Amino acid sequence: MQLTRGFYEENSVDVLAKRLLGKKLVTNFNRGITAGIITEVEAYSGRNDKACHANNGLRTSRTEVMYGKGGHTYVYLCYGIHHMLNIVTNVEGLADAVLIRAFQPIEGIDTILKRRGFDKLTKALTSGPGNVGKALGLNTKTHNGLSLLGNEIWIEEQLEVSEDQIITSTRIGVDYAEEDALKPWRFYIKDSKWVSKK
Repeated sequence: MQLTRGFYEENSVDVLAKRLLGKKLVTNFNRGITAGIITEVEAYSGRNDKACHANNGLRTSRTEVMYGKGGHTYVYLCYGIHHMLNIVTNVEGLADAVLIRAFQPIEGIDTILKRRGFDKLTKALTSGPGNVGKALGLNTKTHNGLSLLGNEIWIEEQLEVSEDQIITSTRIGVDYAEEDALKPWRFYIKDSKWVSKK
């Protein structure tokens, strides 16, 4: 069952991030359906989080999409190379988002392999947010701001992941965020091999 708007409007971004683990992420772009189980995420808050692009109300052409209603995508280009997929959460105006760092491919695997230039399934295929973007065929022009309630990209219920199956750590690559780099806002499924870094 496709998740509804109410799921994404959770007011604690770290709680919502953990709830995304085990969910099925589906895309339906020009090459057909691809899907996978979300295995690793990071939470970012638009308030009091120096690691967030929209920290404390920062509004730019890039971050404006983060201020919409929970339940749509924020796709941005990192280092001019990687397209990173974020799920916008909370209510309109607050700019919370969850970065998808890894997933386990379960549908459209041939398409995912082709997009990544791989000939077999391996952890490196879809682990790390840049690889997630490539595997899903994302780009900022077409896929930024898409509704997760539509028919191009959406998330469904799939696996139940209990609290004792979730590993918590600090986020990766946010040393610039000073004390906020220490927030324990990275979460991944304990026994999954489809994780970028344990």
